[in-house]
Amino acid sequence: MKEEHVVVRCGWCGTDPLYVKYHDEEWRKPVYDDKILFEFLVLESAQAGLSWITVLRKRENYRNAFASFDAKKVAKFTQTDVEHLMQDSGIIRNRQKIEAAINNARLFLDIQQEYGSFSNFIWGFLPDKKPIVNSMKDHKSAPARTELSDRISADMKKRGFKFFGTTICYAHMQATGMVNDHIDGCLAK
Repeated sequence: MKEEHVVVRCGWCGTDPLYVKYHDEEWRKPVYDDKILFEFLVLESAQAGLSWITVLRKRENYRNAFASFDAKKVAKFTQTDVEHLMQDSGIIRNRQKIEAAINNARLFLDIQQEYGSFSNFIWGFLPDKKPIVNSMKDHKSAPARTELSDRISADMKKRGFKFFGTTICYAHMQATGMVNDHIDGCLAK
């Protein structure tokens, strides 16, 4: 009798092919590239109050609407661009979130100037700029925030970032591999 191989994944991704692909190929993989870090900053901020799958399904629309996540271009968006984006049904049409993305792009560029890159800044909160690997029995064990996400979020809030509270910050940390919260035994751990 042939033994059946059981694939173990974190329960949060369910069976939606887009979610599974994101779980398997992106979530928890360390990201040091500023463009991708900015992409997740925009997407995670857009997620506030919504499910991640909602934003993930609109990701390509966000890429088109937000200049392929080019922070320099987004930082130059005007009120006319905001009004245009408010008519774009492919993204979450929330004025505060759209304005936050533009505001955050400008602050992102300031951090790049100050630290050489946003990556240097954000990863600088971690010992030796190495990911934190947590041991989880099930995905419900993952925290919504930590002391570290509190600290990063507070620093960014002090700099003027919007829609980047501690819970969004922790989700950003998970998405960009600063923390690895895959459950023990997960194929992507």
